Amino acid sequence: MTVSHPQTTDLRSGTIKARTTIASTTTAGITDSPVNNGSAVACRSGFVGLVGRANAGKSTLLNQVLGQHVSVVSDKAQTTRSQLRGVLTRPDAQIVFVDTPGMQRPRDLLGSYLNAEAADVAHSADLVCLVIDASAQVGGGDSFIASRIPSDSVAVITKSDLVSSKMMLSQLAKAGQFGFDAYFPVSGVTGEGVDVLVEYLVHRMPLGAYLYPAETVVDKSDAFRIAELVREQLLAMAKHELPYSIATQVTEWRWPYIRCEIYVERESQKPIVIGKGGSVLKSVGKSVRRELDDGAYLDLVVKVRKDWRQRAADIRRLGFNLR
Repeated sequence: MTVSHPQTTDLRSGTIKARTTIASTTTAGITDSPVNNGSAVACRSGFVGLVGRANAGKSTLLNQVLGQHVSVVSDKAQTTRSQLRGVLTRPDAQIVFVDTPGMQRPRDLLGSYLNAEAADVAHSADLVCLVIDASAQVGGGDSFIASRIPSDSVAVITKSDLVSSKMMLSQLAKAGQFGFDAYFPVSGVTGEGVDVLVEYLVHRMPLGAYLYPAETVVDKSDAFRIAELVREQLLAMAKHELPYSIATQVTEWRWPYIRCEIYVERESQKPIVIGKGGSVLKSVGKSVRRELDDGAYLDLVVKVRKDWRQRAADIRRLGFNLR
């Protein structure tokens, strides 16, 4: 996986800066890209924001679109904690999908930050997709988000593999009240309907040039990816309140040695994360190492940061851009 960093954290200004830079060396609206073998072609490019309630299936959808595992997936609410940009590059287009935290009533300072992250994307992306869970009732949470995003947005009804055709038609009809430009039933698991959705999104992108190098798939560092893989495995094992108390961060990287620290909020939570005789950490380490290059030594260390989700300094220290 190739990693690259955007020129700015603001989506819209990032689009302008990237387009200006490329336009200075190529014909306006034309890119001379490695994937085109040097031949200039018209290219559609832009940012697509994926917003929705918690557990709507945004990350699963993104992984399906890109054809690889780039975003953490879990049945726990607000698994995604940072904007993650997944880049789909084709000879005729480049779409930067921005996966956002699920929006829900915040229970702490971190929750308020996550909602703000999603809201920022909704206002700065070239196009917004409201992702709705077909297996759950279309309700007040979806209406709340729909009322705060552009009217030309797209509704994506996910998890078609979990519901009948009759149920999906009912969900599409209910989502129709939002008055968006288009509605797509899809499955992030099987891929059903995803190709049709992508073709439509490409059509909606403005004419321009690549915003990222053609080989870029995700805009996060390898250290971020490894920390997220560790957290994903812990989320799969954790129960009750514990998942929301867990944070992970790679604090040392001297290949092949990688140290990833796992933070919890209570001393009583440490034994749960470690497991009897270190069983949980061993299982997590084994699963994560399958995703790493051969020879990697992953050192998992559990620490306590009391009430870190309520402390601005701790939230910033963990890499969140808390305003």
